[in-house]
Amino acid sequence: MVSQSSSVGYTIMGKIADLTAVQKTTIDTLHKEGKSQKVTAKEAGCSQSSVSKYINREAKGRKRCGRNKCTSNRDNRTLERIVKQIPFRNVGEIHKEWTAAGVSASATTTHRRMQDMGFSCRIPCVKPLMNKTQHQKRLAWVKDKKDWTAVEWSKVMFSDESKCCISFGNQGPRVWGMRGEVQNPHWTAKFPQSMMVWGAMSSAGVGPLCFLRSKVSRLPGSFRALHASCC
Repeated sequence: MVSQSSSVGYTIMGKIADLTAVQKTTIDTLHKEGKSQKVTAKEAGCSQSSVSKYINREAKGRKRCGRNKCTSNRDNRTLERIVKQIPFRNVGEIHKEWTAAGVSASATTTHRRMQDMGFSCRIPCVKPLMNKTQHQKRLAWVKDKKDWTAVEWSKVMFSDESKCCISFGNQGPRVWGMRGEVQNPHWTAKFPQSMMVWGAMSSAGVGPLCFLRSKVSRLPGSFRALHASCC
């Protein structure tokens, strides 16, 4: 049923659950000002019975029905501490340690609480660990070569090695962390069962891919550059 209203244009007959946030705010404001329910209903654009039920429910402090959470704030803080201690664990391992601490919750609840805290599972950043001296050497190398011409670069062969992880697949392990902390320097993983390959390229093309069985000495710079005697 629809009836005309001077302020809203029409009045919608519905339940309290159908009231919008704007209508509820209007009802609260006019009720505090001492307006009648009839005037409030016209201003809010709803039925007078909806206004009456809403005001009575708010006066009684009645809340929406729903099951209480099975974990307390203390339990959630324990879970957050467990995740931050060793973030390289899956949900099953984290859930096992959380329940061992005396918390009664399912693995689904564990995952949901972690998401509510802001944790998300992602692949950790892979980058070399360098000290201050290595950073300075890299910067000096780049500054020295910034004005090189194409002819000078054509006499350089670039090479680098890469370690392929076998245990965790091509993507490597995953780690739990708060959103916005993807560059956390403490997230470092060791990859057992891996293999090392080496390759090179120059202006003449790419070289063969070599499988290494020994360690490779590290050199400063973001990559290795070897001066070739000819192109």
